[in-house]
Parts: sequence; C-alpha cells; structure tokens
Amino acid sequence: MLEKLKNSLLKAPVIKKGDYDYFVHPITDGIPVVEPELMREVAGAIAQLADLEVDKIVCIEAMGIHIATALSLETGIPFVVVRKRHYGLEGEVAVHQTTGYSQGELYINGVKKGERIILVDDVVSTGGTMTAVLNALKSMGTELVDVIAVMEKGEGKLLVEKETGVRVKTLLKVNVKDGKVVIEG
Repeated sequence: MLEKLKNSLLKAPVIKKGDYDYFVHPITDGIPVVEPELMREVAGAIAQLADLEVDKIVCIEAMGIHIATALSLETGIPFVVVRKRHYGLEGEVAVHQTTGYSQGELYINGVKKGERIILVDDVVSTGGTMTAVLNALKSMGTELVDVIAVMEKGEGKLLVEKETGVRVKTLLKVNVKDGKVVIEG
C-alpha cells in the first residue's frame, strides 16, 4: 500500500533551511510535479483511515489544499482552508503559528461552533502549525473528529498530541538521514 507515495519520497531531494533538513516533495511542496495517481492514492488512504462522519474537511494553506481537494472529491465532503491572509469576515479567528523554520498568522473562516470536522495536512514535523490550529479550532467549539497528516517527520506528532490532547494519525513516518529521505516503521 502507498507504493506511489513511498517511491516518490525515496527520490525526493533534501535541502537545508538553517539547521533543518527539509525534503522537497509533491505532497509537501507541489514540486517537481503532482501526479494525479499520487493524489488518488493519498486521498484513498486517508478515506480508509479517517472517520468521515463530519460536516467539513479543514486544511491548512498552502500544502493542505490539494490534499483536502482530493479528499473532498473522493468523499463528497466540502472543505475550508485555514489561510495566511486576513479577510476580516465575521467570525474570523486569527491563529499565531511557529514552526522550525517560520512563523506568522493564519486565519480561520467558514467553521462554526458545533461542526464536526476532520483536519488534514501534508506533514507534521515541528508540530507548531498543527498545534496552533487545533487549539484554535477547539476554542471555537468545533468537534475534532479526526486529524490526519500524510506524513510525520521528527517528534512533531508527539508534541501536537501532548500539547492538544488530540490524536494525530499519519500515513507514513519519514525522516532525513545522510541527506536522503527514509521511511521508518
């Protein structure tokens, strides 16, 4: 299972961002090219893993968008994007996020108290973005039915779970060793 994803990860280039080893991949970066078969495989795997008795799929800009789109098409569930842009719409919630390599504001729109949601994202690595968004969604009174990242790297998943009390599911655990992506477990 997930052969297309695994094969593409093993070929992914690795770059340094400060002290952080960052792999460049279609799921996490949208380059070099996002193949439809890869997105179908990922969306199908998420659909099998997730509890889809939800009102909405929520994703995080930018790289959660194509995952949510594919999952929405697979399941018929609408999705909303947590954006990096402030719109000033009624009910907008600002979220400050800090990762291992950046920080900034995110904005949640289109999500209401009591809605059952699934949060999907590309990768959980440092856990900063996912923790901030999950805490904001909880404070908004949503019901977090499921949280899924395509990949986990490092200890971010454990940190998110510790800081939010929310279980994070992933399709694969990856790491970077000697300048190459390795699939663990």
